[in-house]
Order: sequence, then structure tokens, then C-alpha cells
Amino acid sequence: MVSGGFGVGKTTFIGAISEIEPLVTEAAMTEMAVGVDDAGHRADKTQTTVALDFGRITLDSSLLLYLFGTPGQDRFVFLWDDLVDGALGAVIVVDTGRVDDCYPVLDYFEARGTPFVIAVNRFDGSTRFDLDEVREALELEDWIPVLECDARQRDSVKEVLVSLLEQVLLHRTDHLTARDAG
Repeated sequence: MVSGGFGVGKTTFIGAISEIEPLVTEAAMTEMAVGVDDAGHRADKTQTTVALDFGRITLDSSLLLYLFGTPGQDRFVFLWDDLVDGALGAVIVVDTGRVDDCYPVLDYFEARGTPFVIAVNRFDGSTRFDLDEVREALELEDWIPVLECDARQRDSVKEVLVSLLEQVLLHRTDHLTARDAG
């Protein structure tokens, strides 16, 4: 899963790494969205995801990684349960100019026990915060990875996904160990 608040770069993240043309369900933002969807410093944003984004990566000849991106607006949260069903883990994309937007996303994945990593998307011209400051603002445990990311750059997205896969494997190992001990 690739999730986060409105306009943080989820569609861009998936598009940067997908080996297929990503499926995107973007629609034009209309005047009806004024006052409802706050694009923040992204005043040039004219499209928004209304259902999901989908991309795919081949890890080896027998292993595919499917990427599903959630819509960022609160009014589409009802779609998330279906998208998240069966997910191995989540990348939570964060815009440090709008940190408050990611709290409901964090709560959502924490409540479900879904392993996740934080990808701080570096927007041109945005205020830069140290990753430890981001961790503190989000009240994250030390073991949760917080990484810098440029959602437009394939290598940057790849590093985030590798970190997520490592987190998923640790989570699975911890659950198996707990199950075998109990």
C-alpha cells in the first residue's frame, strides 16, 4: 500500500517505480473541491485520485510486488478497507508542510497491525526538517523506518520499498516467533 494525505505524491511514487503503465483513477479537481480538498503549497494540483492507483514490480521470475495507492481525501477512506485487505505493508508518504494530514493514516495502519515505513517526500521549495524531528512529531517508535524520498525518482522510491520489505519480513518473523513461543 502507498498511502498518505491529500496531494503528498502517492500517484507520483507509484508511477516512478512501476514497470507497467500505472493504472490511475484521477479526476479533475472542480470548483466543488474548493474548501474541501486543500492542496496546500501544491496550488498547481489539478487532478486527484478518486479510487486507487495501481502499479507492479517484478522482484524475480516468480515474485511480483503489486502497489496500490489510496486516495488521500477523507471522503474516500471507505475504499481503504478493500484496498488494504491482504496487504503486506504500507508506505506512508508524508509532506512535512502538512504533517497533520498523516495522523489518521498512521492510526489506520497501526490499528490493523500493518507494518509500515514513513517516506518523507521532499517537495521543491518546501521546508526541510531533520528526520528525527519528523519521527518526534509523529511520535514514532525508533524501530519504524523514517526515510527521505523524492517520489519522482525511481532509485529513491526503490530504497523506500526495500526498507518496507525488510520491515515486513521483521514483522512476519516476530509474529512467527511469538506464535511458536505461545
